[in-house]
Amino acid sequence: MKAYVILLFSFFISVLCYSQQDSQYTQYMYNTTLVNPAYAGSRETVSVFLLHRNQWVGLDGAPVTNNFSINTPLGDSNFGIGLNFVNDEIGPVSENEISADLSYFVPISENFKLAVGLKATANLFHLDVNKLRIFNPADPQFQNVKTEFSPNIGAGLYLYSNKTYFGLSVPTLFESYRYNDNNIEITKQKMHYYFIAGHVFTLSENIDFKPAFLSKIVEGAPLQADVTANFLFFDKLTLGVAYRWNAAVSALAGFQISNSWFIGYGYDLETTKLANYNFGSHEVFLRYEFTNKVKVSAPRFF
Repeated sequence: MKAYVILLFSFFISVLCYSQQDSQYTQYMYNTTLVNPAYAGSRETVSVFLLHRNQWVGLDGAPVTNNFSINTPLGDSNFGIGLNFVNDEIGPVSENEISADLSYFVPISENFKLAVGLKATANLFHLDVNKLRIFNPADPQFQNVKTEFSPNIGAGLYLYSNKTYFGLSVPTLFESYRYNDNNIEITKQKMHYYFIAGHVFTLSENIDFKPAFLSKIVEGAPLQADVTANFLFFDKLTLGVAYRWNAAVSALAGFQISNSWFIGYGYDLETTKLANYNFGSHEVFLRYEFTNKVKVSAPRFF
């Protein structure tokens, strides 16, 4: 009985957090346009990205996320563009989001560029009441629930060189409310403030080390702070660990298959009591870049 109560409580908390927070990623540094539109085009080539995340494996209704994105610089101009599609499933909730990014960067020194970015987002939110166990079928809160459309805009700043980056962004500037036909609020999407940073240290001819940091602040939700340490060996193999404050520890791996193809995997292990009721979280991604460069990821493997 105690385990059943804990499971129900965990699921309730996950749904509540879902209404307040964006999708969670362990290897955000490989597709930064998800949180900062100013990143679009910064890799100076066409970059295509696919990701699948299965969170809290073994727990019914746990989040499942799929992401497709593409971003590119616009010729020899100082502009970059990007497109992101995200599908989230959590319990009875399904959410599809498509966003377009526009960035503009200017050199501010011999080594650094500053990019500003804008994001336009269209969100489709659907609650499948048939997946709920409703004690009162006549409850008006669960009558005539339809797919809700929510547009939004966001903005970001991205300061970077070949070895260092800092970013500050708000992907959605306006709070969005989802209602049913009776004007009863089902869920609310709040503003998210992101700060990211990272640096590449060359330890030897064949080893690079890059610590990275992400912080996410949302009103009414716990602070999220991720610290990641990645090592790149021989410009091919990436191994790393990460810690999400009061939430999880992670192991990360990536391999540069060719000049264009890069594959990565991450595993999260909860550090909370929720770890007793799931088998961790899995995240896998594939990136393809249209480039003839001999080195794709070094010294700037972000």
